[in-house]
Amino acid sequence: MQRVFAAFFALAALAATPATAALNVLACEPEWASLVLELAGDRDEVSSETTARQDPHRIEARPALLARARRADLVVCTGAELEVGWLPLLQSESGNARIRPGQSGYLEAAQYVALIEKPEVVDRSMGDVHAAGNPHLHLDPRNLLKVAEALSARLALLDPANAAHYAARRQDFDARMQASISRWREEGAVLRGMRVLVHHKNWSYLAAWLGLRVVADLEPKPGIEPSAVHLAQILARLRAEPAKMVLRAPYHSPRGSDWIAARSGVPAVELPYTVGGSARAKDLFTLFDDTLAKLKEAAR
Repeated sequence: MQRVFAAFFALAALAATPATAALNVLACEPEWASLVLELAGDRDEVSSETTARQDPHRIEARPALLARARRADLVVCTGAELEVGWLPLLQSESGNARIRPGQSGYLEAAQYVALIEKPEVVDRSMGDVHAAGNPHLHLDPRNLLKVAEALSARLALLDPANAAHYAARRQDFDARMQASISRWREEGAVLRGMRVLVHHKNWSYLAAWLGLRVVADLEPKPGIEPSAVHLAQILARLRAEPAKMVLRAPYHSPRGSDWIAARSGVPAVELPYTVGGSARAKDLFTLFDDTLAKLKEAAR
């Protein structure tokens, strides 16, 4: 029951409902709802289809979600097949032609970013592998600047009367984000080269940006929960390649990381992953503030 209320309040915190909204914007994930709010302020109605404690790979297109999609002028998603299990159904069953692929009412962040970890071949035996590349792109804050440029332009296209408003807020966002990236780079210098374990490959962009070295994934294949045998193999590997911590997202089971922590002394660290993933991560800026703080604390 506590999780239900936590999810409700996290979603409510990401929703802005002005009296006379220019646009109704529906984001697939909290990070994009937060970015829309940065660029639109109180001009648009903004909500997220998911919360930080929901795995964005696995969402059900329930009637309430279909109703929100039916009213949306713009749907903003990650793309790169992150939402492939539910978004196509949402787009088709909502009856809203504006938000279908190729229409101005649908924007994929992955189209504006150079994705990493693109597999040469893909088949079902490999687990939950994304042919287009790793979709968890928002955890390199430099990617947010690229998406913000495209999103600001799309908001202006759909709402030309407020184009100057979106442009001014994007300029302000860029300045604040650039300054924050410089600060985070300095704060994160002590983490460069640090070895870590990860539950899932959703930390790859964060690791590349901060210079973390991923020793191993707890999942034997993406999307497959770790078995006792696989965890034992990782534990043995740690003797040759010690790690400082094991990272997981709020929506992942703690069992695997806690198992490793109990037997190795390597702390299990839950990072916020997205906006709403911790009490401190209330927007995109505090998301990275809290992420850096938790990494530095665990590295001591």
